[in-house]
Amino acid sequence: MKPLFILCVTLAGGLLQSAWAEKTDRNKPMHIESDSMRYEDAQQTTVFSGKVVATKGSIVIRGAKVEVRQDPEGNQYGTVTGTPKERAFFRQKRDGVDEFIEGEAETLIYNGKADTVRFEINAVMRRYRGSTLADEVTGAIIIYENSTEKFSVDGSATGAAGGRVRAVITPKPESNSPATSKSP
Repeated sequence: MKPLFILCVTLAGGLLQSAWAEKTDRNKPMHIESDSMRYEDAQQTTVFSGKVVATKGSIVIRGAKVEVRQDPEGNQYGTVTGTPKERAFFRQKRDGVDEFIEGEAETLIYNGKADTVRFEINAVMRRYRGSTLADEVTGAIIIYENSTEKFSVDGSATGAAGGRVRAVITPKPESNSPATSKSP
């Protein structure tokens, strides 16, 4: 049973090492809490269900269910689903700056081969500078590409009228502004 548990945790770790990775997060221990866990060796799939909370360094993932699988080449894929009352959630500190990225959607999908995170259905992604909300974007689908640190937003994935992308973008504070300059 112990090797099986180690494999389950290793598979789940792929999801936690995804986008926006602060370099130090890779070496941190991973903790997963859920009401239940199921592993299927033939499918290389681990499913955590019931108020799932996964943490690894600065990364926090929450959802009703987290499913992680691995393909024959060793690429890892993860799906986090929420509930009607509480959407799937992802948060991580950005590397080298006092900023956090967080996102919510009904479903979060990580593709280890493409190194992307896809926020599906009523998606929102926010950037915090310290504890201050700096930027926020909403749409039907948000896709973040970790390797290029780019993201795209689709306002209406189904093509229905009225679907729009909405964004609030705050200018970066100037380093010589009175709020950030130091007194002599």
